[in-house]
Amino acid sequence: MTTASPALLHPEIERITRRITERSQRGRAAWLDNVAAQHKAGRQRAGMGCANLAHAFAALPASDKLSVREERAPHLAIVTAYNDMLSAHQPYGAYPDQIKAAARSAGATAQVAGGVPAMCDGITQGAAGMELSLFSREVIAMGTAVALSHNVFDAALLLGICDKIVPGLLMGALQFAHLPVVFVPSGPMTSGLSNDEKSRVRQQYAQGLVDRSALLEAEAQAYHGAGTCTFYGTANSNQMLLEVMGLQLPGSSFVTPATPLREALTAEAVRRAVAMSGTEPPASLATIVDEKVIVNGIVGLLATGGSTNHTLHLVAIARAAGILIDWDDFAELSAAVPLLARIYPNGGADVNHFQAAGGMGFLIRELLSAGLLHADVNTVMGHGLTRFASEPWLDNGQLAWRDAPAASGDPAVLRPASNPFSADGGLRLLKGNLGRSVVKISAVKPEHRRVRASAVVVADQQDLLALYQQGKLQRDFVAVVRYQGPRANGMPELHKLMPPLGALQDQGFKVAVVTDGRMSGASGKVPAAIHLSPEALGGGPIARVEDGDMITLDCDSGVLQLEVDDATLAARQPPVPDLSANAHGTGRELFGLFRRAAATAEAGASPLFD
Repeated sequence: MTTASPALLHPEIERITRRITERSQRGRAAWLDNVAAQHKAGRQRAGMGCANLAHAFAALPASDKLSVREERAPHLAIVTAYNDMLSAHQPYGAYPDQIKAAARSAGATAQVAGGVPAMCDGITQGAAGMELSLFSREVIAMGTAVALSHNVFDAALLLGICDKIVPGLLMGALQFAHLPVVFVPSGPMTSGLSNDEKSRVRQQYAQGLVDRSALLEAEAQAYHGAGTCTFYGTANSNQMLLEVMGLQLPGSSFVTPATPLREALTAEAVRRAVAMSGTEPPASLATIVDEKVIVNGIVGLLATGGSTNHTLHLVAIARAAGILIDWDDFAELSAAVPLLARIYPNGGADVNHFQAAGGMGFLIRELLSAGLLHADVNTVMGHGLTRFASEPWLDNGQLAWRDAPAASGDPAVLRPASNPFSADGGLRLLKGNLGRSVVKISAVKPEHRRVRASAVVVADQQDLLALYQQGKLQRDFVAVVRYQGPRANGMPELHKLMPPLGALQDQGFKVAVVTDGRMSGASGKVPAAIHLSPEALGGGPIARVEDGDMITLDCDSGVLQLEVDDATLAARQPPVPDLSANAHGTGRELFGLFRRAAATAEAGASPLFD
């Protein structure tokens, strides 16, 4: 196998990385000092109190017990987000035994150090449980810290895929960054009903053209087995990010579950963790995650039209490592990074089509060849990202890597940097007298990117859906959905808005959304100014918008403007919201502390890092 030859770094990538590095000096230095203070030479469990160590190995098989007791061989932590309700995480049920066997073959041992929760946003969309979703990220981060706090492990294998799980696992692991860390994916489900057809049936249902049984049948054909949902939402964006950031094996993101290649990649992840723990100092997480790797993650997100949730999650992940990024960084990088992939909702393909067209190896090679990624970074495979411009395969039953395909297998899905779908990454920063927000336009047709219309103001997506059902939205309008920010109600995704708004757009109306809430993988053909900061409950101007106010949302010029003069706007007394219903039931009482302490959306919305 040859390696890709990276081009000279694009000047904008270099400039923005330098700015982030300068901005982060103080926080980064403090974080690195903390990492250094936790490092110790040799095995982590060496010198532990006898009772402490005996508790750690008490339930291990005899051979593993002896190995741990002797304090010479590496001992690996498994932190798992397994449950068999999430299709993506169901395969993880078999992973601990596979990992333990692979560890023994590599002269090491492994234990399940802890489990973290994993909720399915697909189940809770539009329901009360969705208000726990964002801050489940913080619970997962803390759960990861609890698992690793036993301090008997020399490396960690993290098992997680979906929306908040990967960010939470990484945020938690970054507090133990003196350890080597390898993420272990399980892969996407095989393709079912096409995402375009699923979306069409959803719009028909919203219009009353088909009944619930037809809708349920379409959904069941789309989500039909074990593995990640195949559209390019946050879960699959997570997998792309981990790979482009060098935190999981090359080409491992989109290999389907329960296949020989998938099992070989899992065993190799264990071997890499063992090898990384065998150096002094070890090839720790702190040696991988730096400003360059964070920029690589943003570039990968933009080049693939990934989930807007990462304008929150990547910010929080970076802060967990003492690195400060903001939406200016995303927007300026987007102007320099071309869109190389079209995967639903930015196109008709799913991630299996993306994988077949050349997948991550092709994408990374193209970005390296255009100077759009930092090649001189550390990864779980060692130094240099060029190793990731490859794809895994089984050579007579043995795992090997070969060069990514020279040409895309489907130019409608994946293209070279010389012939992108668009010259920019499709993520824009919108600014104006309403604040700052982001909009993803990679799936928004040019004729829909500017909307000037009167506001329809609601404080709950169900209120807007009710207006639609009553036939009161047959016109141009900007839906202002407020009190949906992290402090108000935990910032749920407003996924249910897309089918009716998409149907109205198809009927010829100019429609858009402005909200301090999230849209995530639902961000599609309707322009949506999301994550508006400051949020309504934080004193944001969105709280003063009234029905009928004219709003201009212009994606191309980056403008989000309420056409009300400053004096009039300042004189308005915003209504006092009744958020009591968002504070109780479905466990929401337990998350009050997170809501009260949440940062702004642009700061990652996390209460854990200031």
